[in-house]
Parts: sequence; structure tokens; C-alpha cells
Amino acid sequence: MTSGRRWARVRRSGGYLLVSLASGIATVLALPLLCVPRLARLWADWHHDRATRLLGTPMASRPAPRAAGRRAWAGPSTGRDLLWLPVNAITGVAFGLTALLCVGNLLPAAVATALWWAFEPEDRPRPFVDVPVTGWATALTLGPLQIILLTTLAYLCFPMMARVHARICLAVLSHSTAEQLADRVAVLTRTRADVLDAHGAELRRIERDLHDGTQARLVAIAMRLAVARQVLSDNPRNEQFLAELLRDAHEGTEEAMTELRGVIRTVYPPILADRGLVGALTAVTARCGVPTRLNIGDIERVPAAVEAVVYFAVAEALTNVTRHSRATTASVRVSRAADRLSVVVTDNGTGGADDRLGTGLAGIRGRVLALDGTVEIDSPAGGPTTITMELLCGS
Repeated sequence: MTSGRRWARVRRSGGYLLVSLASGIATVLALPLLCVPRLARLWADWHHDRATRLLGTPMASRPAPRAAGRRAWAGPSTGRDLLWLPVNAITGVAFGLTALLCVGNLLPAAVATALWWAFEPEDRPRPFVDVPVTGWATALTLGPLQIILLTTLAYLCFPMMARVHARICLAVLSHSTAEQLADRVAVLTRTRADVLDAHGAELRRIERDLHDGTQARLVAIAMRLAVARQVLSDNPRNEQFLAELLRDAHEGTEEAMTELRGVIRTVYPPILADRGLVGALTAVTARCGVPTRLNIGDIERVPAAVEAVVYFAVAEALTNVTRHSRATTASVRVSRAADRLSVVVTDNGTGGADDRLGTGLAGIRGRVLALDGTVEIDSPAGGPTTITMELLCGS
């Protein structure tokens, strides 16, 4: 590591420790208020995010609670959040006070070195082990020595102390392996039930479309052909009537084929089979009512189920952009890292998108979660809106 990068890490670690000191003191002063589960959760999330950013790589996930009502903030995470309060008060004050004493004593040392003569004899600085500065000899010796020692201490210890505090934070707040597994099972159980319900509803819709549309037209066609055959048998010279029956049968056949293609298209878009995911997304973005930039990396081969989910999710997201966002530009970025396919849809619209309002975003989330994927929606009021989807697609 270069010297410049090392000093940048020292400064960042020092800032982290000083903020931890303030946080520890605030925890002690506001302890009764922070014992409220919702506030404890928010307080813990903030510390978890700080620790994760300092270490650079998330050590463990911390999924947000999904339950509604009174139990929205109950469960294992609440216990960890409340446990973090005394741990933060102790570690934050201990580590932060050490950093504060180190940084705070650098200033007296600098003052003692240059301005010792400006103080009254009884008030002169005592920079090093409480030794008074009585002349230039002690000022130019003790002051720089204290600066060098404290700077060396900060250089060597601040990054280590900050990492230790961050690891303690993540050890307390991050879910254990068993908790993560239980949470994953709960998510899969819920999404499986949602998928089964959606599957049943989709089958009923397809059956209804075929029964009310395609089947009715096929029955009409069969009746016309039966009449035509009877006419041909009884009066083969009635060509005009036969021509009308055959024309009606031909038109009915084309209409039935059109309806049948429409039903098939809702199951698996033909464009995916014809042009693949890249071509399908290119067509979707080209048809969007808002100018949309498409960026697709090397995604290799993607399972058909994942392709269909990505296609429908991007199509629905861009439809929302056109109808509701008031955006002037949008973008779709698709990339792959190992066995994870990432899809990011952004727009510069007014924001405020919320899948809890029953919009198409709920459908996007349901499709992605059904394949054990994740969806994150960042849409503050005023925009921009970013929808991030990740799906497992095999290595």
C-alpha cells in the first residue's frame, strides 16, 4: 500500500472512531428512547452500514423485516439490535476516546512548540508527560517528540482499532448462518405459495381465454365447414353459398390463430425463442415511450425461466417509466458475475415508486422472488428511481 493510501485510511479510520465516540455517548444519553424496537432497528442499521463500508466487503446480510403490524420489528434482529446498544456504548466510547485523546493532544504539542513564550510562566504548556516548556530547548524537543509519537500511534493503530470496532459491530448485528437459512426458507416458502397462486390464476386465465375465445371460434368454424359439406352433398352447384361459408371459415381460422398466438405470447414470448434475451431486450427498449439506453455485458447462456422473468420485469418496469415517472431518459443495464445475473433499470423521473401500492412493481418482485432472486427499489420523492434485480442463473 502506498503512503498516500495509507494516510487516507488513517484519516478515514480516525473519522470513523470519532463518530463512534459520539455515537456511544448518544447511545448512553438516549438509551430509553433507543430501546424502542423500531428506533433500535434504525440505529443498528446505521451502524451496520458504517461498519460494512469501512471494511469494504459485507460480512453478512441484514435483511429488513417483512412482517406487518405490531410484529414488524419483532424477532431475532430486535434482540441483536437491543444488544448492540450497550456494546456500542462501551466500544464506541473506549475506541473513540482513545482516538480523541491522540488527536486532541497533537494541537497542544504544536502550540507548545511555536508559542510557548506567549504564555505566563505558570500557564505554559506541558506537552510531554506533564513536563513544562521553559525555553526553546524543551519546546523544540518535547513538542516535536509528542507530535511524532502521537502521529505514529495514529498511523499504526487507528486503522486496526476501526476495523476491530467494525467487526464487533457486524458480529453483533449480522444474522448467524442458522438465522440466514431460516430467513431464506421463510422467503422461499412465501414465494412458493405466491407462485402456486399465480400459477393457478394463470391457468384459469388461459383456460378462460381458450374457452371464450379460441374454442368458440373453432366451434363456429367446424359448424360452417359441416354446413358447407352438407351443401356440397345436397346442391354442389350452389357455389356462391359455398364460397361465403368457406370465406367465413377462413376468416374465423385466422382470428382463432391470432387469439391463440396472443395466449401463447403471455406464457413465453416468441421473441425470446427467436432473438434471445439480448434481442428481446433491444426490442423492448426500442419500443419504450422514453428514450432508453441499453447496456448488456457478456451474460453467456441464461436459463429460459430466467430469460422470461428478466424480459417481463424489464418490460413492466419500462411501462411504469412511460406511464408514471415523467422521465425524459431511462437506462437498462444487464451484467453477469459468476452465477448471478444483475439487471438495473433507472430513470430520471419524479420517483416515489412503491410496490406496496399494488402497482406493476409488485408483479416484478413476485416474479424475481419466485426464482430465489432479490429486488431492491430505490425511488425517493423527486427521483431518480433505480430498480435492481439479481437472479441465480447457474455457473
